[in-house]
Amino acid sequence: MKKEALNIQGFDEYIRQGEPEKKEKASIWQTAIGLQAVDGLKTSDYLKETARKHIEGDIDIDQVRELIKTYYESKEVREPDDDEKQEADKVSANITKILSSRTFDFSTNGLVSLQGCHGTVP
Repeated sequence: MKKEALNIQGFDEYIRQGEPEKKEKASIWQTAIGLQAVDGLKTSDYLKETARKHIEGDIDIDQVRELIKTYYESKEVREPDDDEKQEADKVSANITKILSSRTFDFSTNGLVSLQGCHGTVP
């Protein structure tokens, strides 16, 4: 993936100059959003704004996930790509939760624990 694609997310400032915790969160968000881009999915600007709040420490990852859910449930004007963006946003938040977990492993128990990320293993 091209470096410019990751720069568009606007998280590079945290990676270059941020505090260690912000740097780690920004890197994880870039990875999560980048994985969606590899599948040809674009995340919404709303996700990026919400991710910034998470990186800043204003909200936790579960609040991010709830805000995304509420955003799409309450959205009155639908756009043609909303379904794809909703999927990309939710999966990005789930990936961020998984990658942020200090206890995740690739064992059967680790995979079973992923069910809490959205009811199913991503």
